[in-house]
Amino acid sequence: MTSINLTSPQPEALNAAEDVQGRSLWQDALRRLLANRAALVSLIILVVVGLACFIAPSFLPWTYEQIDWDRMEANPPSLETGHYLGTDTLGRDLLARVLFGGQISLTVGILATFVALLIGVSVGAVAGFLGGRVDQALMRFVDFMYTVPLTFFVIILMVLFGRNFILMFLAIGCIEWLTMARIVRGQTLTLKNKEFIEAARAAGGSTFSIIARHIIPNVLGVVIVYVTLTIPQVILIESFLSFLGLGIQEPMTSWGMLISEGAAEMETTPRALLVPAGLMTLTLFCFNFLGDGLRDALDPKDR
Repeated sequence: MTSINLTSPQPEALNAAEDVQGRSLWQDALRRLLANRAALVSLIILVVVGLACFIAPSFLPWTYEQIDWDRMEANPPSLETGHYLGTDTLGRDLLARVLFGGQISLTVGILATFVALLIGVSVGAVAGFLGGRVDQALMRFVDFMYTVPLTFFVIILMVLFGRNFILMFLAIGCIEWLTMARIVRGQTLTLKNKEFIEAARAAGGSTFSIIARHIIPNVLGVVIVYVTLTIPQVILIESFLSFLGLGIQEPMTSWGMLISEGAAEMETTPRALLVPAGLMTLTLFCFNFLGDGLRDALDPKDR
């Protein structure tokens, strides 16, 4: 007569059972992202740069707009005076201005991308899901906005409302949503006829609830990747506008304005150009590497 083993499972069997448990899409994407060294290092560098720009200025002996009247010309770095990167031609601390400029550039990049995210996702999802005349009207408006030069658009807004910080990221955000709207519309067109959307319709779900609860969550992967690629593009646009004198006003500054000022002093004070340009280049590269890592992590075909 055979005996039945009623003993408890071995620890090895329990560990094996835990190992074969499934992971969600986001858990798997996080695991793949952390395994990507370039994306992980880029994320760490971005965190360090962000903390340095937003926290470190509080611990510096000089502010970005404070003038050292004893050093009204560009001076070399000095630990005794607290000018760790020296001063500019007006006697202002260069390190404080570079870090504060990073605050402005990163803030404009993030806020303008957030504006583009709200408009682009909403317009793209509505156009793709409703289709018909609504889709045609919204896409023709997108085509029209593509023909409007950004510089011309910003100049018109500045003439009407004046130059200010809020206008900067609103103007850029109102242009950068166009590509995002097209991307979300294309993803929505592939989802609107899926079985779970038909089930939501059969259950009596409204158009708004289906878009908010089913369409948008399923396009977040593509949107997140595009957001990480839009932020550096917005920073470049802000720098370009500031370089042309259409951006931030004195005494505020940004990386673009610092590069413009440093270009005029390149022969006498090369660090005034190299420091902000190098920091901005490093930040842009890190955003692009992070975007590539997120694209690979969120692509189900690469599992």
